[in-house]
Amino acid sequence: MSGLAADLRALAAGTEARFVLGLAGAPASGKSSLAEALVREVPDAALLPMDGFHLDDGLLEARGHRDRKGAPHTFDVAGFCVLLRRLRTGEAVYAPSFDRRLEVSRAGAIHIPPEVRIVVVEGNYLLHDSGGWEAVRPLLHACWFLDVPWPELDRRLLGRWAAHGKAPDEARAWIDGNDLPNAQIVARSRGHADRVLSAADPI
Repeated sequence: MSGLAADLRALAAGTEARFVLGLAGAPASGKSSLAEALVREVPDAALLPMDGFHLDDGLLEARGHRDRKGAPHTFDVAGFCVLLRRLRTGEAVYAPSFDRRLEVSRAGAIHIPPEVRIVVVEGNYLLHDSGGWEAVRPLLHACWFLDVPWPELDRRLLGRWAAHGKAPDEARAWIDGNDLPNAQIVARSRGHADRVLSAADPI
């Protein structure tokens, strides 16, 4: 084992408790793919995506926030923190996952048993420092930031929304009005990371 997976194992070896690594980055930066790859390489690891804590579309519409879905205020950050605290104790936990095809969260879809000693948590706002998100970073033993240039993020986002059925002009409007502002918020948290990664870093 070499590269990032070996680095994760070395970090986790320094704590007796369950080790929780955060992996932060902008939308479409490749957080999910990298987190999944790390978990595949580390036998006693599990993945926890932050996206399971999206607020439901009906609630966002009632509050007038549907057009900003994915922004920091459209998540249940307090519930997310409760789960992180439970994770650190080493107990078994059930967590929600986000079904991007249906745009809904599925309660209790992820099971992390006690024997899992490393949890990789991935999400946009793990290093964000306001609106309740400032409580997240102290609950992570370490947090890495995946840095991807905006032109590449834009290309990936156009492909993502096309795959989900958005017309090109609709995708462009959503990216410019929502994904780009969210990416800018995420980018401002880069300096809080323990380590900044690029797509070239070997797993």
